[in-house]
Amino acid sequence: MKVREEVDAMGTILVPEDAYYGAGTQRAIENFPLSGIRMPLSIIHGLALIKKHAASVNRNLHLLDERLADAIVRAAQEVLFGQWDHQFPLDVFQTGSGTSSNMNVNEVIAGRANELLTRRVGGKSPVHPNDHVNLCQSSNDAVPSAIHIAAFEGIRKRLLPGLERLHQSLAHKSETFADVVKIGRTHLQDAVPLTLGQEFGGYARQVELGMKRIRAVEERLAELPLGGTAVGTGVNAHPRFASKVISAIASETGYPFVEAENHFEAQGARDASVETSGALKTLAVSLTKIANDIRWLSCGPRTGFAEITIPSLQPGSSIMPGKVNPVIPESVIQAAAQVFGNDVAITMGGQAGNFELNVMMPLIGYNLLQSIHLLSNASAVLAEKCVDGISANREKCTSAVEKSLAMATYLVPEIGYDQASGLAKEAFRTGETVREVAERKGIELPDRFNDVTGNLK
Repeated sequence: MKVREEVDAMGTILVPEDAYYGAGTQRAIENFPLSGIRMPLSIIHGLALIKKHAASVNRNLHLLDERLADAIVRAAQEVLFGQWDHQFPLDVFQTGSGTSSNMNVNEVIAGRANELLTRRVGGKSPVHPNDHVNLCQSSNDAVPSAIHIAAFEGIRKRLLPGLERLHQSLAHKSETFADVVKIGRTHLQDAVPLTLGQEFGGYARQVELGMKRIRAVEERLAELPLGGTAVGTGVNAHPRFASKVISAIASETGYPFVEAENHFEAQGARDASVETSGALKTLAVSLTKIANDIRWLSCGPRTGFAEITIPSLQPGSSIMPGKVNPVIPESVIQAAAQVFGNDVAITMGGQAGNFELNVMMPLIGYNLLQSIHLLSNASAVLAEKCVDGISANREKCTSAVEKSLAMATYLVPEIGYDQASGLAKEAFRTGETVREVAERKGIELPDRFNDVTGNLK
């Protein structure tokens, strides 16, 4: 492999000849061979968005030569287009401020800008990664800003649309199954009847509330720490830099980004990320409940509840012919479990806000974005490959209602709790239905017993 020399404050280091990055990135490659998991590209692109508008604002503020600024803007835009994604190899488990990845972005943009200006890749002249690309910034305010940008975009572009898709599917099933009477269950035991539509209506409401919880965190997530530089004081940054850059980012993305109200909170704490993760965890709990219920309601097909049928997607066993498993609900449950783990990691990361800087930002960013990604896909897949294709087994539902001992509940107003309990026990002992025992004993059945459907509406 051909190499070239790059120099930084630590000395000289060899970098691949075709790499746009420089010494800082190469040192991080060698220092952090921990997981093989790269810093999420959405964070890299968030940093590139910041660098692009920073260069433009710094040019307008007469802090940066127009020729250099234009080259930086073009190089940053190419990074945003994904043209140089292979130039960002750093492990997510790196320096806790994310400085290595910030410098990776600075160096790639500088290296590409220098190529545009001189036809030589890399280096620090005429565009310097620190003096020009990182002008008026610090890793300490740029990286958390990029995390917020990436998370906000992920929520708006992928998560909320996926949840809306799932909500619509569940709501449609609620309407479709409105007249399907089935037995309810509490403590995994038979309870009084309800409709399958009411059950699915509960699931739809869970998803609806999940969307509301996610939207509720957007206001805090929209605050960007940019402008605080090293510790929140804004040292070395033009007083109008942050507001102008953030305004430009908001204009380009269409999202309501604003400068953080308090830069010391914005850099010393990662509470907005922790709050967002909490909302994502709650959503994961909801999806787990929904997916698990679908598994149980469809279990069988002959020896289980089998009140619904879900789409058959693939063979379920390597040894049992004809077996089909609830693979989509199972995949959703596993994705949700990962989100639970991510939330624990983010909670631990949020506690690492030592004085003026949190030092677990790469961990927080990675886990937050993975949770958004998983829940986005899980919601859409659950809707498209499972819920849309669910059908009700009406005869099975009706049969279970008639057999349920909980039907004795409908007799309590007429004969009292104790006598109704006796009927249920006798029905269980003899194998009869509650109806059959009541009729044998000459107990007149009220209308609500015979008209369970009407009673549930």
